[in-house]
Amino acid sequence: MDKKLLHRISPDDCTPLSSVRFQPFALPPHPMAQAAAREVTDKVRAYMRAHKESELHQCGKMFGVLIVKNHAEEPGYLAAFSARLDGSYHHEGFVPPVYEAPEQPIGTSKEESQRLQRLLFANYRFTNIYGETLNLQEIFAHEKAILPPEEWFKSSHKPPIGLQQASLPPSGAGDCCAPKLLQYAFSQGLQPLAMAEFWIGASPRNELRREGCFYTPCSGKCVPILRHMLRGTDALASPNQQHSQVLCALIETVYEDAYLQVVNKPAGLLSVPGKTGEVSVAEYLSGRQKNPYLRPVHRLDQDTSGLLVLAKSPETYTTLQAYFQRRDILKRYEAVLEVQGADSRITDAAEGIITLPLLPNPYDRPRQMVDKEHGKPAITEFCVRERRANDTVFVDFYPRTGRTHQLRVHAAHPEGLNAPIVGDRLYGHGFTGKNGRMLLHATEIQFVHPVTKEEMHFCIPSGF
Repeated sequence: MDKKLLHRISPDDCTPLSSVRFQPFALPPHPMAQAAAREVTDKVRAYMRAHKESELHQCGKMFGVLIVKNHAEEPGYLAAFSARLDGSYHHEGFVPPVYEAPEQPIGTSKEESQRLQRLLFANYRFTNIYGETLNLQEIFAHEKAILPPEEWFKSSHKPPIGLQQASLPPSGAGDCCAPKLLQYAFSQGLQPLAMAEFWIGASPRNELRREGCFYTPCSGKCVPILRHMLRGTDALASPNQQHSQVLCALIETVYEDAYLQVVNKPAGLLSVPGKTGEVSVAEYLSGRQKNPYLRPVHRLDQDTSGLLVLAKSPETYTTLQAYFQRRDILKRYEAVLEVQGADSRITDAAEGIITLPLLPNPYDRPRQMVDKEHGKPAITEFCVRERRANDTVFVDFYPRTGRTHQLRVHAAHPEGLNAPIVGDRLYGHGFTGKNGRMLLHATEIQFVHPVTKEEMHFCIPSGF
């Protein structure tokens, strides 16, 4: 092993190794990983000062660190960057790529291009903790095809015929930080303890990445590889599975009749079942009431608290869904935003409208991105209620459309308010808010009862 690639950890940053359980999706990362990330960030910034022509000045890059220990129980860390940096896979102090592709001429046809890609992906080989090796084609053979945004709206919103099946892994798979770090660690007999991925430099145009913020491995390119590399361990288990059971007891029923139920959802709970094994509001209440149909009419993000409406029958669900589609249901959210200085639109504006079209990031769901060409319309009205002394602003949001993460992206994006919601772990600075949660709450909802035709109005203030 190249000793220059295993960096020492300061004794002040060390935690007893017996207490560390490897969780690559934990946010915030382990303190040892955060300390290593700060050290790498300082080195990269020094590199940027010395290289004024570096691409990092125009658009940043994802970097990563992996805390490891050797057979002698000595801790250290490895560092990596995604893809290439300034045209090269190799920079001093960073692990090498899993496979460095030779320069290939661009194929003259689609078939030739795909042949070259298959050859490339066959050479990306990843070994798991049992010594089993698979290449990218084998890893992604049973994964659902990922379509880039430009392909989504062809053929009446159906995938093009040539992309109906997952014939190729997504472009760039295998070059992200997490797989590179784990592959090098396993090849050198090092045991992973903690991981952190973080952004350095300017944000991309469509995606929201903030310098100094931590991120989890991307769902589209990294997770399938990590499932292979960490098979048989509990490293990929959601850290919230047990916590969700506790949170379910905090669900408050605000209103209930024979047709529907309105609850106050705690932050940290899924509205509907997901892939993480965590208990959702729908599952918990359905089990208690022995009603297998109970179904949320709309959704709240896991990190968002507040009013959630559930239907008790298909007829009620269909009627309420029609209300939402016609925008006959009025909703108000309360949020606390971080003011980013003079560049924040919220600094001067007392109210306004944000109209940034949104699209799911196909390579990193559930994250959303702004795409003015392919995105769906998203409209948010906002009103400032209080400017606070700690560089935060208390606002009301009135979503006129219901896109996933609409309020979070509209708040954080530079062309929106450029003021992320406090505690937003996807588009802001992570769990720094009150009680370690994101400060976004569905406060008020108003609609006509689907059966009795009464005017229904509910309001539960956030207390932010």
